[in-house]
Amino acid sequence: MKVYLLGGLLAAAGSAHAQPAQTVDPRRPVDYVNPFIGTADHGHTYPGATVPFGMVQLSPDNGRSGWDWCSGYNYGDSVIAGFSHLHLSGTGIGDLCDISVMPSIGILPGTGKITSAFSHDREIAEPGYYAVLLKDFGVWAELTTTLHAGMHRYIFPGSGNSMIRFDLGFAINWDKATEGYFQKINDTTFVGYRYSTGWAKDQRVYFAVVLSKPIKDIALYGDGAQVKADRVKAQDVKACLLFDTRPAERILMKVGLSFADIDGAKKSLGEIPGWDFDAVRKIAVDAWEDELGKVTVASDNTKLKQTFYTALYHSFEAPVTFTDRDLRYKGIDGKPVQATGKRYTVHSIWDTFRANNPLFTILQPDRVPDIVNSYLDFYDQYGLLPVWDLEYNETNCMTGYHSVAVISDAILKGFKGFDVEKAYAAMKKSAMQDIRGTNLYRQYGYVPQDKMGSSVTITLEYAYDDWCIAQVAKSLGKTDDYALFMKRAHAYVPLFDKGTGFFRAKNADGSWVQPFDPYYSEHDPDKAMYTEGNAWQHSWFVPQDPQGLINLFGSKAAYVDKLDSLFSVSSVLKGDNTSPDISGMIGQYAQGNEPSHHIAYLYNYAGEPWKTADRIRLITSTLYDNTPHGLCGNEDCGQMSAWYVFSALGFYPVNPVSEEYVIGSPLFDRVSLSLPGNKTFTLVALNNSPANKYVQSARLNGKRYDKSYITHADIEAGGVLELTMGDKPGKTWGTSAADVPASMSAPAAN
Repeated sequence: MKVYLLGGLLAAAGSAHAQPAQTVDPRRPVDYVNPFIGTADHGHTYPGATVPFGMVQLSPDNGRSGWDWCSGYNYGDSVIAGFSHLHLSGTGIGDLCDISVMPSIGILPGTGKITSAFSHDREIAEPGYYAVLLKDFGVWAELTTTLHAGMHRYIFPGSGNSMIRFDLGFAINWDKATEGYFQKINDTTFVGYRYSTGWAKDQRVYFAVVLSKPIKDIALYGDGAQVKADRVKAQDVKACLLFDTRPAERILMKVGLSFADIDGAKKSLGEIPGWDFDAVRKIAVDAWEDELGKVTVASDNTKLKQTFYTALYHSFEAPVTFTDRDLRYKGIDGKPVQATGKRYTVHSIWDTFRANNPLFTILQPDRVPDIVNSYLDFYDQYGLLPVWDLEYNETNCMTGYHSVAVISDAILKGFKGFDVEKAYAAMKKSAMQDIRGTNLYRQYGYVPQDKMGSSVTITLEYAYDDWCIAQVAKSLGKTDDYALFMKRAHAYVPLFDKGTGFFRAKNADGSWVQPFDPYYSEHDPDKAMYTEGNAWQHSWFVPQDPQGLINLFGSKAAYVDKLDSLFSVSSVLKGDNTSPDISGMIGQYAQGNEPSHHIAYLYNYAGEPWKTADRIRLITSTLYDNTPHGLCGNEDCGQMSAWYVFSALGFYPVNPVSEEYVIGSPLFDRVSLSLPGNKTFTLVALNNSPANKYVQSARLNGKRYDKSYITHADIEAGGVLELTMGDKPGKTWGTSAADVPASMSAPAAN
């Protein structure tokens, strides 16, 4: 059994090593993954077993509520209250943790909470596998999964009072069970469901269970009262499966899930035909290796590889499969829906449109059409594209209508397998809706703060989404729509205050909201001017028109000076209710939350890519590492890690819907991406080291390359980008106006 030895922070900015001859590494990418990364502090990841984009996330829960238990588990805790089958990866709101199971001994069946102490020296987490010793009971618990099912292996001590308890009333944070059902079919087979409400208002998950050993008895409880029957239906259901066990006796259990019905859950059990736990575990590990092996890296730095491959692992945990084996799922009205292909849920789009979805266009292209079709199925049933979909519930969490960006990117990059005209109509409907401030945005040309909170962020993000719609309109020959949405893409302009150099909130009469303090943060979205941030962090979101932003500052020098200040001013936040999401701070730059993620790359647009390199090496070396504390903020369903993946590779999608990836400072000596059609794109960093972090020159497929970005077409075609690195800023590469990333400037607004 592998136990991870968790070290301290990566010490040196840059992290990568120079290139003496490197030894052959027998380890596979999957062997470097440490699922404990991000489980401490505010990372909110879970350590349990899952497969890439799997429906099942079988992981331990500490049994507590609170912000740092949004995934059910925090590394700083010392007790386990059960192993549930559904989890969120790194969100800032807690939910799921459905179908909780807890093995125990010596406890009479009852309705109270069961917990056990545990310690990290007897805890293991690997891709597709989790194990822990429950100290209070002497039970060794092991977990693994398939796409739609979980498998448990419990090693019990000798006891006449061994038990596996299902607690369908178990809930964390916002979640609350509304109805549970558990039925005994025979002494080894059981079925049921759990309905609940919380962040997602209507959650329904169905399960089927098969045991390797018949029970000797069963005790069922509904709302605290024992039920003398073979089934129970109540708000709070507990089912106690009772056994006699010999010393070190193994009891295995298979749990199939479906969001459609019990029949679908039964069919999920077909993914585990026998009782060979280790074979199922190997299949899960191999599934992860297939995905992680799409990227190969060269470095002698083991900690760097652990950090990188775990980031790639986290990037591929969500969205999660929503359809069962028959391609059915729970529709928005609660009834089963028959899909025409695989559908996904848990779309944290405000976060993931920035880097995680763009990463899919390179490394998960086969999934992109299904993700788009998931949005379009949601649109068919709800009438609008999803904002933040959780089990096909619209949570309306966060700002923007960024599914527009994901769909636009798929259309413009030539993905097939979905109805483009329907997708365009859905995008346009999001922009023309009369909720979430869009009516105010259209009426005033910006969202007035005295009409709606978070007005600055909403305005800037709507302007970007409208630019995305405009590009699709242009590609489809819809010239009137193109002109309309390009004009709306300039909605950022009225909110720029040249006197302060910040985007600021305005009232409906056009006056600035007073008083103004760029350090001020308010977490309440109805009172805030900026979502989970302040003026420092939100005054850089114009990815559709970076040159337009530079022009607002009056000169490149003024723009760069302001960028420099962002990273050097005090990190103090002002206000009585500052947002806890503002974390991982360097000056007022906040890597721990998504609005900052593109900012370090903006120096390239001003022809100073060496400053991008400085910032990227600083962020990657001080705010990420290979320990449980290795994330400086919420993982947010893969976005925090996708930023690291791109940055470690050496480039980043500042504008996720453009063709361009802005070059930063690669951490590895060599990376290769396996692409469809048997193609490979390789980036080589010559003379790379912590000190040699600046690009001096570049060659693309053997030819001189002076641009400080690379295109999606260049990557997709395969080839080699060779960067020569040095310890002093390269003042000739990427500095001329012709070599900076292209400005996506719209025609002048009327």
